[in-house]
Amino acid sequence: MALRILLDNGHGRETPGKRSPVWADGAQLLEWEFNRDIVRRIARQLAHRGISFDILVPEHDDAPLAQRARRANHICETRGAANCLLVSVHANAGGGTGWEVYTSPGRTAADDYADIFFKHAALAFPEFRMRTDTSDGDNDKEAGIAILRQTRCPALLTENFFMDNERDCRLLLSEEGRRRIAQMHVDAILECVEFHEKQTR
Repeated sequence: MALRILLDNGHGRETPGKRSPVWADGAQLLEWEFNRDIVRRIARQLAHRGISFDILVPEHDDAPLAQRARRANHICETRGAANCLLVSVHANAGGGTGWEVYTSPGRTAADDYADIFFKHAALAFPEFRMRTDTSDGDNDKEAGIAILRQTRCPALLTENFFMDNERDCRLLLSEEGRRRIAQMHVDAILECVEFHEKQTR
């Protein structure tokens, strides 16, 4: 069975604190809007290419993590967990810079998919730092994030640059930056689909 992509746009318009500083020109990034815009862009390209997908949170308001996981797991029940890949899209904060991808702790099926995403991010954004944790032999970071831990299918979470770093945030606010970020996700997903097909032959 073909790989189905579960697109998770993190947070909602009422989620407190998930926003950039207001920069000198008055510009500000709202993470819920960025996440949804990137997911919409990814979804349009996947639809054009005939790749099956679901948007887990089509509404603008936040959906609790347990509800997001239930939605994903309901799809897994129909498709089979091994035939689904959850991709949760976020913008980062905390004073850093660059791009990173998370999976749940331990060696899981998501690690191979995360490696594919990391490769495509490094190719797409050579001018930015790629943030890694190579202590376990791969580039993804690991954390007990609920959307990764509570879903039955392989799941990864992309942190697309830092909204509290002005250089990063200008990329996130720009049309060109959003186009590049969405395209990077699409290119990675297409390779993930090919990888899944090879694994299930």
